[in-house]
Amino acid sequence: MHIKQIKRDIDTYLDEVAEIATLLIDREKIVEFAQEIVAVRNNGGRLFFIGVGGSAGNCSHAVNDFRKILSIESYAITDNVSELTARINDEGWDTCFSKWLECSKISGKDAIVVFSVGGGTETTSRNIVKAIEYAKEQNTKVLSIVSRDGGHSLKHSDVCILIPVINKTRITPHAEEWQGIIWHLIVNVLHEISV
Repeated sequence: MHIKQIKRDIDTYLDEVAEIATLLIDREKIVEFAQEIVAVRNNGGRLFFIGVGGSAGNCSHAVNDFRKILSIESYAITDNVSELTARINDEGWDTCFSKWLECSKISGKDAIVVFSVGGGTETTSRNIVKAIEYAKEQNTKVLSIVSRDGGHSLKHSDVCILIPVINKTRITPHAEEWQGIIWHLIVNVLHEISV
């Protein structure tokens, strides 16, 4: 690959990132998301982050920021590898998140935060679908940052931030990078205004 091609590809990628920033016109959703986080903290609730693949890695990082910077009790379900894999082995993939939430006795004071590329469907990320269903049964808020068509998360979240698709070959990297941008934005804005 020639250096000119590498430069063109870098420019294209960064232009796409900038275009997504411009297309996130419904910034009111980000405000609503932040307000729900404040409500959880003010009510003494907890945040439970769920995601798979790269989004699961984002969950771990986000927990650090919400705990350390905003002092909100937070957990990434996928960080407990022993319990997660035991549940997958013994009970199945579909319920590994919902059973974890059940054991944690989530309630109306808490929120689950879904980081997902597709948001969960009948055929992919069924564990996210089941977790959302369980959370709704417990009157637990559901917040999500997803892409594609938003899947189950878009339809059933209290607040869903949908990352627009501008290049079908880069849906996953753009979805996962924007999860990071948005949670960092929220954490830093709330910290700066000392909410």
